[in-house]
Amino acid sequence: MHAVAGLIQRRLELFPITATYAPAGAPDCSAELLIGGCRVRTLAQEYGTPLYCFDAATLDAAAQAYHTALARYYPGESAVTYAGKAYLSRAIAQWTQRHDLWLDCTGAGEIGIAAAAGVPRHRILVHGVNKSAADLEMAVRHAGVIVVDNPTELHRLAPMLRASNQDISLWLRVRPGVAVDTHAYRQTGQEDSKFGMSPQEVMEAVRFCIDHGLKLSGLHFHQGSHFHDPAPIGPALETVLDLVAELASTTGWSPQSLCPGGGWGVAYHEDDLPQPDVEHYVRFVAQRVAEGCRQRGLKLPSLHLEPGRSLVARGGVAVYTVGAVKQTATRRWLFIDGGMADNPRPALYGARYSALPVIDPDRPLLGPAWIAGPYCESGDVLIEALPLPAMEADELLAVPVSGAYHLAMQSNYNGARKPAVLWLDKGAATLIQRRETLADLLARDMGIDL
Repeated sequence: MHAVAGLIQRRLELFPITATYAPAGAPDCSAELLIGGCRVRTLAQEYGTPLYCFDAATLDAAAQAYHTALARYYPGESAVTYAGKAYLSRAIAQWTQRHDLWLDCTGAGEIGIAAAAGVPRHRILVHGVNKSAADLEMAVRHAGVIVVDNPTELHRLAPMLRASNQDISLWLRVRPGVAVDTHAYRQTGQEDSKFGMSPQEVMEAVRFCIDHGLKLSGLHFHQGSHFHDPAPIGPALETVLDLVAELASTTGWSPQSLCPGGGWGVAYHEDDLPQPDVEHYVRFVAQRVAEGCRQRGLKLPSLHLEPGRSLVARGGVAVYTVGAVKQTATRRWLFIDGGMADNPRPALYGARYSALPVIDPDRPLLGPAWIAGPYCESGDVLIEALPLPAMEADELLAVPVSGAYHLAMQSNYNGARKPAVLWLDKGAATLIQRRETLADLLARDMGIDL
């Protein structure tokens, strides 16, 4: 029993900071998972499963950790940008403004969500490797900063900016030639990456902006997502700061803002613990920027960081209902009512997750279980070989670290309806996205007379 208790405790370290087990009370005295002061079983009964729950206290603490670390280690101005690609809804956009965060949007859809949530123009920053005309039009209409990915985009954007009376700044995205240590699909800074411009292209883009009277205020680069070692940021910063020094000497321009991206990782499985240290990451970047500028005689820019998953991933929990239990020659299968339609990360990246029963988790372990979804793909396996107790149909299973890149990449595969999403705060649950219905699926399906 001591081993089981230790395993439960380690897995709880992956869950939101408010997660705990408490007695359910008479007549059922089993332990029951609570998040944000809310009983998860009660939430599942009311809202159904799959169900996504976001814990406000965990998100609040993550945002504060970044603000505190930047204030401690960076001597100049700084800002934190939430990456909407991790998960964006109107509620999340509104949450970012309660914590003085900028909001990074990619494409007209995310810009539209930010605008509908009331995010002010000066807090909306727009990314994108191949922005369409509609994307650029939305950016000009609603954003304060547009990060330019390539020369073609810059030339398309210039006349739109000249025709607009909006106060919009441009940042140029640099391709530093160095990626961080992460899955190849999440690397963005390497020499042959599809993202950003070479230093030479950036030099030419700066001259173009000066010649055409465009408001150019910053440089941006990004090396990859979900990394745990900040060391590769060092060489990339050296490359970019050398570029800044050269730009200052040849054009007289230097960035008011510098953004070395983000992408700091989180622990998804108990084997990944302890949680990667946000303060270690921020200190490394802040001190390198400050020292690099001092060595080159450069004025300190405003330092912007773009944490996405490390702000929101741990705050989210996915709750599923076990359907069938199947034993094959070598595996115990637990089939749940969600999977790759609401969380494609295991299929895309081989991402490794953990889980706990919502009720009575301290039962003796039966052995490893393979947790799979209902979809017609052999790759629809959410978790492999996870030690769990015996579980039966209709039990609830909670998967932590589900706040980032699940709902943002969900699909309607096999006609799946997107799950309900709850905001949990001090014992109150608020529905922030309702469950998708069959009528929603059919609303844009026009049919044809045959």
